Amino acid sequence: MSLPAAFVSVILIWSTTPLAIKWSALGVGFSFAVFSRMAIGMLLCAVLLAVFRIGFPLHRKALLAYLAGGLSMFSAMALTYWSSQFVSSGMIAVLFGLSPLITSLGAMLWLKEEALTPAKLAGMVLGILGLMLVFSGGLGLGAGSAAGLFALFMAVVAQSLGLVWLKRIGDDSPPLAMTLGILMVALPLFFAAWWLIDGHVPETIPQRAVAATLYLGTFGSVLGFALYYYLIKHMEAGRIALITLITPVIALLLGHGLNNEEVLPHVWLGTTCILLGLCLHRWGAQWLAYAVIRIGR
Repeated sequence: MSLPAAFVSVILIWSTTPLAIKWSALGVGFSFAVFSRMAIGMLLCAVLLAVFRIGFPLHRKALLAYLAGGLSMFSAMALTYWSSQFVSSGMIAVLFGLSPLITSLGAMLWLKEEALTPAKLAGMVLGILGLMLVFSGGLGLGAGSAAGLFALFMAVVAQSLGLVWLKRIGDDSPPLAMTLGILMVALPLFFAAWWLIDGHVPETIPQRAVAATLYLGTFGSVLGFALYYYLIKHMEAGRIALITLITPVIALLLGHGLNNEEVLPHVWLGTTCILLGLCLHRWGAQWLAYAVIRIGR
């Protein structure tokens, strides 16, 4: 798959993930929901590896990547699912929009990638301003919201630094194999969390929760993560994290279409800021160089 196609696919999958996480935990609890999702994902991933006869690397770099990704996945997903009890799906998307800044800072310090140029920094600031405009109408916060927001922030940190850690390891395993290895590390941790927190299988599971869990297990855990790790191998870490500047807007629009949520004018203004910020982050240096050349003439 081409990089642009993979990039767009991850955006579409991650845009639907916050709402699906909320739906998957309906009537079953967050720990069972996330464990079920990861179990489905690992089973499907193993089947796909066997069907397509993709090798499963066990060399040192691969094992380190599985460990790093597994710990990062467990931390980020467990905290996200727990926090979904207290905050809205929109707030989940908003907080994950902070990951480009955390990832870029981590990459600058840990990977020694290109430093934050004025154009990149301005683009990120503009993107975050767009997020603030999109959600300036307020997202209802009830009891437990402070703890939920803190847990979400820690989930963002875990995912962002996990991305940088994987880039530092530099494993070249097939993305699907990497996804399986990471799930093999994370699944026992999710099982332990479910066993300690809840420990019983729900007697009845709502149809919406079943559908959301199957969707997350198939697309969110297998296709989404496989494409995500594919992007990690071929793109700069800070640029990959820009996905999360787009997904909150799409998630909000999906909420409007599926749940009749009102989309106010400031949403469109925020969307414009985000797109401009992305363009500035990606092409700002080239635009500045071009402008200098034109002025010099």
